[in-house]
Amino acid sequence: MSGRIPRQFIDDLLVRVDIVEVIDSHVPLKKMGANYSARCPFHNEKTPSFSVNRNKQFFHCFGCHASGNVISFLMDFNHLTFVEAIEELATLCGVDIPYEKNSHHTEPQQKNKLIDLQQLMQQIATFYSQQLKQHQKKDIAIDYLKGRGIHGETARDFMLGYAPEDWQILSSHFDTQLLCEAGMLAFKNNHYYERFRQRIMFPIRNKRGHVIGFGGRILKDDPKQPKYLNSPETPLFHKGNEVYGLYETLKHNARPTRILVVEGYMDVVTLAQYGVNYAVATLGTSLSATQLQLLFRSSPEIILCFDGDKAGKEAAWRAMDAVFSVINDNRQVRVLLLPVEHDPDSLIRVEGVDAFTQRIEQAQILSDYFLAHFQETLNLGSIEGRAKLVNQAKPYLLKLADCFFKEMILKKLQELSQFDIAPTLKKDSLAASQSTQKPHSPQPKNTRHSLERLTLAMLVQYPKLIKKMQSNPIDWNTLDFSGIGIFKAIVQTIQTHQPDTTAQLLEFYRGEPEDKMLNALAALPILVSEQAVEAEFSGALNQFIVQAKQTRLEKLLAQETAVGLNDEEKTILRQLLLR
Repeated sequence: MSGRIPRQFIDDLLVRVDIVEVIDSHVPLKKMGANYSARCPFHNEKTPSFSVNRNKQFFHCFGCHASGNVISFLMDFNHLTFVEAIEELATLCGVDIPYEKNSHHTEPQQKNKLIDLQQLMQQIATFYSQQLKQHQKKDIAIDYLKGRGIHGETARDFMLGYAPEDWQILSSHFDTQLLCEAGMLAFKNNHYYERFRQRIMFPIRNKRGHVIGFGGRILKDDPKQPKYLNSPETPLFHKGNEVYGLYETLKHNARPTRILVVEGYMDVVTLAQYGVNYAVATLGTSLSATQLQLLFRSSPEIILCFDGDKAGKEAAWRAMDAVFSVINDNRQVRVLLLPVEHDPDSLIRVEGVDAFTQRIEQAQILSDYFLAHFQETLNLGSIEGRAKLVNQAKPYLLKLADCFFKEMILKKLQELSQFDIAPTLKKDSLAASQSTQKPHSPQPKNTRHSLERLTLAMLVQYPKLIKKMQSNPIDWNTLDFSGIGIFKAIVQTIQTHQPDTTAQLLEFYRGEPEDKMLNALAALPILVSEQAVEAEFSGALNQFIVQAKQTRLEKLLAQETAVGLNDEEKTILRQLLLR
């Protein structure tokens, strides 16, 4: 990344991408006439009110009024920044983003700093990798990797490195201030020192392959030092948002059938060496909903693999908070608990890849795992036990979006508890949604739209109608109507940039005061077929201009009688009287 994203690239990207295909990969869509519909992913509903239009490349929910183009959808659904959404679409299209070169008027200082940090992290990863080959004490690191059965090719693919015991080796090669901001130096007793020393280094790369952080495994076990050490939170690195090994997984297969989530860096590396090239690891924290969303963008099935000991079982159950926040009918989660004495690294070495793969394929489906947890921990033969079941299961059910999975697991829980959970769940769900949903402006009782609003809505939804206006240019000085400023501005934007779709037009107004109004116009129902839109627009535009000129004429005549007119106003009045 080395600058801003050119506007032309964004326009071209919106032409390349089909919003229906992108949204359908996140929320299953059903063809309904000219549009596609689904239950809205942004609020709870039982009747589909979420609509996607392929020609306009625009989505809109008639329930919560969420709307926008494919960039807006990815930002809202996957909680991405604007740049991250563009990167996601660029990856989907298989194109690189041609970032503009830095300049004093296009590149903010903060963006420059992020670029510097990103370049630094890549250089440090290369440096550590070179130390594994060249440092005079490299043998201790090489012997460790050989002892763990790691081949040279595997170390190369994962860019493994060696952080020597030196206290200031990075400082002698890179800028100290940047090293601190990147989390590579720590400060104690008025001195900076290396955060990672005498460790095998695992570069953590984001989905696009940029090094954003490091994990380090100590070479000599020391009770005073953590066995594994991660980079701290930095402007580039947020543990709860990333996973280790996703870049390597997607490099092997851009759309893996499944992704296996394990707990350790070495698990990922060893599994890949044995041919299980779809494993990723959490970064020393509980699995988060953001991490799951990241993984589900690449695969419809996630296997959660945990050690079979007490800690592993507890970690698996903690993951349910995140899982139930993101699961839907188009996604599948399964749980694999390993034998108590093994982790993935050791188990695949003992029983081989075929047996390990069979374990993955036989992993417990989410509903079975969830229900078995209560059956194993509660006495469901007693009223007290069944009451605890309802009380403990309800928070997870409230996290679920409305879907068939929710309805079916609710039915099973009602059978186990002998209690109709649905009414209390509906009550709690309604209370939660009312407290968290953004308030929406009430819709006006009179749904008839003004002529100028309808005309502008057709222009927003079908930008190529501008040709009808270019063939007969408008003299704006002869018109008077509310909203003339925004109408004129939109017309000028379309004339200048010639957008092909509503999606492209909306992008010009992202973050601008008119953004919300443009989205509302894009969602305004036009009650004619697409074949009849051109004729409808011509008729509405002509009638609208006649009315606007009449209003202008009446105001000028009233002003002439009251206070008089200047020369320009007199000229306009004569033009209107001659029409």
